[in-house]
Amino acid sequence: MGDVPTSPDRVATLRRLHQGPEPLVLPNCWDAATAKVVVDAGFPVVATSSAAVAESLGWADHEQAPADEMLAAAARIARAVDVPVTADVESGYGLAADDLAARLVEASVAGFNLEDTDHTTHALTDVDAQVARLRALRAAFDGAGVPLVMNARVDSFVRSRDHAAVLDDGIARARAYVDAGADCVYPITLADASMIERFVRALAPAPVNVLLTRAAPDVATLRELGVRRVSLGGGMYRAVTRFVGDVASGLRTGDTAALFGPA
Repeated sequence: MGDVPTSPDRVATLRRLHQGPEPLVLPNCWDAATAKVVVDAGFPVVATSSAAVAESLGWADHEQAPADEMLAAAARIARAVDVPVTADVESGYGLAADDLAARLVEASVAGFNLEDTDHTTHALTDVDAQVARLRALRAAFDGAGVPLVMNARVDSFVRSRDHAAVLDDGIARARAYVDAGADCVYPITLADASMIERFVRALAPAPVNVLLTRAAPDVATLRELGVRRVSLGGGMYRAVTRFVGDVASGLRTGDTAALFGPA
């Protein structure tokens, strides 16, 4: 891979923060400006949201944006802040493991999310194929001396309304991904407290990442359930765009309360 732009210290910091006394909370951003806002608010890590980055660049989510644009955005964010950055790279944009690993290191990120959805077929990736990909990525990073933090997303739940029916499949996938070298697993959209608790216990001691939504428990409850990482996904992007919409709508009618606050 040649020179190693990714800082090993930032990788070590990101990994350590998955084991701290409090969950690692990630208000996912989409550009250098929002990354700086997150850092200024006191957060020790910046995470990106693929949906937010893609939409801010004029593309749809689910790998509709070119890999070059998504990785360039991650690199701009990593360059703009002095904390670890973990990038959402969806399913890896069809890049071979060695190529994806090299480009993540070149972007100076300390970690990344990888989905187990095939965006060509819109189906779950075969477990064995995903395990092989994770192993190849881990070998590439270890060979470069920069063991990026791999957060393996488990999409069993986002693809089914009956989370109880797919809980065993999600746990089996997550265990396989941890065995393949993933540092953290992410059962995205799993929101029921009892199922989250079962998932966390089944994966212990591996850290589990939960998406914070209206349906999910709050951060304090997730901490009690043993969750080690909490993501907002596209939540902050949607909140900001709603605010922009409110400001724009008010300006059309001469109401500047959303922009300046009440008089």
